[in-house]
Amino acid sequence: MMAANITSEKIDLLIYGPIRPILENGFSDQYVVHRAETGDQLNQLPADVKQKLRGIAVTYHTMHAGKEELSQFPKLEMVASFGVGYDHVDCAYAREHNIVVSNTPDVLTEEVADVAMGLLIATLREFVKADKYLRSGLWQTQNYPLSVGSLRDRKVGFVGMGRIGQAIARRLEASRVPVVYHSRKPAAGVSYQHFPDLIEMAKAVDTLMVIVPGGASTAKIVNADVLKALGPRGVLINVARGSVVDEPALVAALKSGTILAAGLDVFANEPSVPEELKTMQNVVLLPHIGSASVVTRNAMDQLVVDNLKNWFAGKAPLTPVTETPVKGR
Repeated sequence: MMAANITSEKIDLLIYGPIRPILENGFSDQYVVHRAETGDQLNQLPADVKQKLRGIAVTYHTMHAGKEELSQFPKLEMVASFGVGYDHVDCAYAREHNIVVSNTPDVLTEEVADVAMGLLIATLREFVKADKYLRSGLWQTQNYPLSVGSLRDRKVGFVGMGRIGQAIARRLEASRVPVVYHSRKPAAGVSYQHFPDLIEMAKAVDTLMVIVPGGASTAKIVNADVLKALGPRGVLINVARGSVVDEPALVAALKSGTILAAGLDVFANEPSVPEELKTMQNVVLLPHIGSASVVTRNAMDQLVVDNLKNWFAGKAPLTPVTETPVKGR
């Protein structure tokens, strides 16, 4: 990658997407910060601004930063993306044009793992359904029926075993729940049984925990065949990307009893959620809140800022993605 030209010249940056205080106030007078909260606003930036921009902070995963968007900025050196997933950024284009891309791993690992564990237990033990039962007054006349699901007789198969997957697995291991996983290749330093074939793993477990990156290589890998292999006791938990699961196939499997239940924090067309899922009693739905606490989102915002500031100080970003390796710093 080309080294930034460190001079007294102002550095033009763009905040692309929702603007939050740490991003708004995180840059010194050395920077000129421009803003575009939507794709239309990005396209409508003045031509002279587009010619000067050297860095972009992409502040949410729904903000598309593909070839069409990135090619508008001939002097672009770096894209700092908010979130651990970065399938919304065209890393192939970035690499071809010497643009570094960074994300915000690690600072959200434990938060997302907490939500995944909570979502699994809430789904198995029917917390949302039981809450509605109590509020309706039914508990005054009869006890809540026993839940069919339990963590006590489960074996969890992970689709993906990266940082967050390992953090969730540690929690399950502490709860004395057996863990296995599927990935393209075995994860370094992981002792859990590895399944090269996803269908074979689904047959061997009764719970799927999906925590794999989004993008073309993982699109709809949890499909009707996988759900059928999981079976009628099967529970699906997705805290990854909605694109990883074939959503119509999941709806059909839940309706037909092919699987027992699902807990979902992500969806194919957020914030739109299929009406059929909303009406089901055997599904727990969350509005993509895996990392959505004040403390964790602040840490993610700060890492976006720090990645950009490091780059324009002549240093490597703190967390560059593997597809755009940093050279010469």
